Amino acid sequence: MRQAYVARYPALPSLLFFFFFFLLFSTSVIAWRPWPHNFPNTSSPDFGSSKKYEGSSKFVHLRYHMGPVLSTNITIHPLWYGTWQPSQKRIIRSFLSSISAVQAKRPSVNGWWSTLRLYTDQTLSNVTANVRLGAEKNDRLYSHGKSLTRLSIQSVLKSAVSGRGRPLPIDPAGGLYLVLTADDVHVQDFCGQVCGFHYFTFPSIVGYALPFAWVGNSATQCPGTCAYPFAVPDYIPGLKPVKAPNGDVGVDGMISVMAHEIAEMVTNPLINGWFAGPDPAFPTEIADLCEGIYGTGGGGSYTGQLLKDGNGATYNMNGIGRRFLVQWVWNPVRNYCSGPNALDQ
Repeated sequence: MRQAYVARYPALPSLLFFFFFFLLFSTSVIAWRPWPHNFPNTSSPDFGSSKKYEGSSKFVHLRYHMGPVLSTNITIHPLWYGTWQPSQKRIIRSFLSSISAVQAKRPSVNGWWSTLRLYTDQTLSNVTANVRLGAEKNDRLYSHGKSLTRLSIQSVLKSAVSGRGRPLPIDPAGGLYLVLTADDVHVQDFCGQVCGFHYFTFPSIVGYALPFAWVGNSATQCPGTCAYPFAVPDYIPGLKPVKAPNGDVGVDGMISVMAHEIAEMVTNPLINGWFAGPDPAFPTEIADLCEGIYGTGGGGSYTGQLLKDGNGATYNMNGIGRRFLVQWVWNPVRNYCSGPNALDQ
């Protein structure tokens, strides 16, 4: 969640403005996760044909606050912090490349993105349909250590865009930067409060205002929290995990968190776009509204009706040569949560 700066300028002229902005919103937008539910996810709820369980239009008041959405072509730049296996990178690259893959089998990642395209700014420009995978950067030596604060993540990104050895390109208008930390990296509030977040870098630290998101691999630290439902917490007896579609609990869990953060970045990049609630410092964004919902009938203790492949792995959308389980997002036209695997939309 949280803001990403998408103005055309590489930096605002006044650092004082950014200092004030930082004080105002720095407690902000932390990420999300479908936190473990209180009851086992073992059976479908009894829902009638006239009642929607994918969110509640009666109590949700999503509003547009006159800010921008990301309507220009998007290039996503992954920063691999720590030790990553080639197979793990391939899974994440495949998901990011699948966003604009209109040829993928339905239900598809591109179909999930089509809900985001319904969001417009005050000029009636829609969220872009064009998302591509850009340059990547490896930080295998843990240049800032294995214990990071939220603010030091910006320093990690600064090293990636300004260091030697093929730095990442600087693109404040169309670039989205993903800081992905390996499973042995500890990040402030990771597992206890957040599984990921989005924001924008401060010119005083990085030199530019760049939209970015951080997502951590929870495989060894808290899979029951941040890789749910591929792992479940020990304190909920009887709840069985589902099989990860790509065989990697930590990375498959990251995909849904990553999708959550990207969805909120493109629809609420400056915290004055689309969100519910009266306080812009603590907005409820379009993925927050659908927390833990992955299929028709989802809500409460139930993830919704999902699909299984021939090996028994659970998924809800297809990408390029792979399958993924990704949380739904709020549909501003239908006024409830939507996903490409919906059975009644």
